[in-house]
Amino acid sequence: MEEVIFGSEVDERFMRVALGAALGGEGFVEPNPMVGAVIVRGGELVGVGFHRRFGGFHAEVEAITDAVKNFGNDVTSGAVCYVTLEPCSHYGKMPPCTDAILKAGIKRVVVAMRDPNELVNGCGIGILRANGVEVMEGVLEGEARDLNASYLMSIENGRVWVIAKWAMTLDGRIATIVGKSKWITNKTSRLTVQKIRQRADAIMIGSNTAKLDNPNLTVRGESVRGFEESRVPLRIVLDSGAMISVESNLVRTAGKVPLLVVVSSEADAARVDKLYAAGCEVLRLPPKTDNNSDNTSERTNKTYREQITFLLKYLAQRKLTSVLVEGGQRLFGTLFDLQLIDEVHAFIAPKLVGGQMAVPVIGGIGLSEMDSTPELINPNIKIYENDIHIHGRLKWHIP
Repeated sequence: MEEVIFGSEVDERFMRVALGAALGGEGFVEPNPMVGAVIVRGGELVGVGFHRRFGGFHAEVEAITDAVKNFGNDVTSGAVCYVTLEPCSHYGKMPPCTDAILKAGIKRVVVAMRDPNELVNGCGIGILRANGVEVMEGVLEGEARDLNASYLMSIENGRVWVIAKWAMTLDGRIATIVGKSKWITNKTSRLTVQKIRQRADAIMIGSNTAKLDNPNLTVRGESVRGFEESRVPLRIVLDSGAMISVESNLVRTAGKVPLLVVVSSEADAARVDKLYAAGCEVLRLPPKTDNNSDNTSERTNKTYREQITFLLKYLAQRKLTSVLVEGGQRLFGTLFDLQLIDEVHAFIAPKLVGGQMAVPVIGGIGLSEMDSTPELINPNIKIYENDIHIHGRLKWHIP
């Protein structure tokens, strides 16, 4: 690999434009990465593009097309292309972007980061350089990696990016002592949740949440801009015994909106068959591993953790990049104990529930020392009427 040379202030300025443009594809391009590109000629911005939707034209082609539309066919000859991710060099749903760049006569390409996808990973840069194009790498690479954290998690770590979302009262409860949770937050907060759902590849809950809340886990299109063009997230229920009712909202809508029910290897075959008949997809987890512990709770927790880890890797193998987890406290607790929560959306309502047995947000084992608690990196805090929305990525303090 050639030494990375960082760009000048001008390169960074144009790359920031490309990064901003890339966000236009959020919620539409997954599991592909968000990518933005700009074309610069004589120090002037002449074209802007981004990957708009999965299967659509890539950012470089969109930017070239925009430049030609605005200034004519010759504008790209000798121009500079700034792109947030290495141009692809293979045929997929679209021809290689390297071909489009070479055909346009672009002589310099500034790339924020290489694409770790094994089909690219330096090949695009190599082709451009072999054809006389000057390529600079690493300009605002950190920002580019943050932009596509879920995509990178899938490729580099082999699991999906985990986003935890919950609504809680001021005293940290997600349900009353009898499991009631509708509605903790106001309508504005709930509308925001629809937008968060739209950006995820999958939405996951535990069996108890499915039973108590009887949710749909769909994105309500009338409240989300551009919903008609967005993907439909896969709905997932962790239900070891396949006990979910065929009359539940989730199962009744399985023929229209995909539903994956994750069951144990010992789940009753007749119950599983009913789910198949209702249009559900069913995943049987691997058999339990040997565990010699005499503690029943310890054996159960170990098995549950192994199954969660398997599931997150399985979803990545299906080319999903992110999963939005909406409860319950046992599932949150397992993900927390395994340090598998990457991002948090917490909605806090100015209400008090009280009760020692009211449901807390995160179950599991938990931490004993405050020094080891994870914290949100540069949290974003918004207020919707009286609700507080805190969003950020988790930084884990691993010993």
